Amino acid sequence: MPARPGCSAEHDRGACSAEHDRGDCSAEHPRTVVEFLVAVTGDEDGVCRRVRAGEVLLGDGTRVGPATPYGPGASVYLYRDLPEEVVVPGELTVLLHDEETGLLAVDKPPFLATMPRGSHVAQTAVVLLRRRLGLPELSPVHRLDRLTSGVLLLTTRADVRGAYQRMVQEGGLTKTYEALAPTAEHLDLPTVVRDRLVKRRGQLQAAVEPGEPNAETFVELVGTVAPGVGRYRLTPRTGRTHQLRVHLSGLGVPILGDPLYPVVREVPADDFSQPLQLLAQEVRFTDPVSGAERHVVSGRTLPLRGA
Repeated sequence: MPARPGCSAEHDRGACSAEHDRGDCSAEHPRTVVEFLVAVTGDEDGVCRRVRAGEVLLGDGTRVGPATPYGPGASVYLYRDLPEEVVVPGELTVLLHDEETGLLAVDKPPFLATMPRGSHVAQTAVVLLRRRLGLPELSPVHRLDRLTSGVLLLTTRADVRGAYQRMVQEGGLTKTYEALAPTAEHLDLPTVVRDRLVKRRGQLQAAVEPGEPNAETFVELVGTVAPGVGRYRLTPRTGRTHQLRVHLSGLGVPILGDPLYPVVREVPADDFSQPLQLLAQEVRFTDPVSGAERHVVSGRTLPLRGA
C-alpha cells in the first residue's frame, strides 16, 4: 500500500513516519490537514516545509501541525510558491510590541500590501512580520491600502484577536491621516464629506452611489507645502475601501500620486517612483485587553519620497 504523507522529523530524509505507513491517502478520506493538503496540491515537500515553518494556519489562526486532524468544511491557509516577487522598498518599522496584550503596531511603507492577495504574497506586511519576528499567529486588526503608508495595528496571538477587531468594528479606533493634494479656492474647509461608497469585485475604483450614506470623513486644510499644494488632515468616521482617496477626489483635490482617482493610470509593478501622498499618521484607542489609553504615531512625514 502507498504510504500516507506526513511531516515527521524523518521526512527531511525522504521517509514518512511509521504512523503514516498504513492505508492510502486521498482528498476524500484524509485523517489530517497535512494529508488533505498533500492530496490537493501534490506537493508533499512544500506542504511539510510550510508546516514546519509555522506558515500553515487554520481559519482561527491556529498553526497546523503534522497531526492536526482534518475537519470537513473548515478553512486552512497555505501560501503557494509563486514566481519571485519584486521587493518593496522602504522600512517596515515596529512602533509598539506589547507581549502581554499581544498588540503589535508597525509603520508600513507605501506599496506594501497588508495581507496576501493576488500577486502580493511574500511582499506583504503580515508575511514579512511573521517570518521576521517568528509570530505565526500574527493577524491585522485593520487594514491599510497597499499604497497607503503609516500606522498599522496587528495582534500576535489568536486569543486576543477578537477583542481588538471588535474594538474597531464598534468604532473604538480613532485614526488621523495626512494627505498632500492641490489647494482649491472654491473649497469651504473644514467640511464633512458624507456619501454612499460601493467597491465592486473586479472594479479598480470605488464609486459614489445614491442611497443611505455609509462613508464619512472630516476634512481640514492645515497648511501648504508648496504653491498650490496643501497639507490636509483627514479624520474618517467610517472605514470604506478607498474612502479618503474618493472623498478628496470628489472635492476636486485628488491626492498626489494616486493612480486610481480621478482616472486610472497604468503603473508597472516595479515602479516605486511616485508614492501615494497619504499617511496614516496616528491612532488613538482604549486597549480592550489592558484598559490602557494608546496613542501610536507614525515616524514618517509627508512628502514621501519615491525609490
